[in-house]
Amino acid sequence: MPKFLFRGTYSQSGIKGVLNEGGSRRRDVAAKLAESLGGHLEGFYFAFGSHDFYAIGDLPDNAAAVALAATVGASGAMSSFETVPLLTPEEADEAVRRSASYQAPGS
Repeated sequence: MPKFLFRGTYSQSGIKGVLNEGGSRRRDVAAKLAESLGGHLEGFYFAFGSHDFYAIGDLPDNAAAVALAATVGASGAMSSFETVPLLTPEEADEAVRRSASYQAPGS
């Protein structure tokens, strides 16, 4: 099952929700969201810096990842939300073994 990194920054209303409900509630909601799309939440972490949280999860396919991102984005609780597909080392090995034809601009 494909693995994804999700990272986001809460909007003002999102931060208020975290303050009212607590961090573990947000983790539980994220797990339920992933499960509703046939996936699994591997980890959920709050952070300092440009993003308020990072989550790693498995989802059946890219369409499920888009559905998750659209659902979260439409909530208004995020000022930013990113979805990053993750590759295993073996998938990276497979990628670099593939031959691709490319001509750089201006060459």
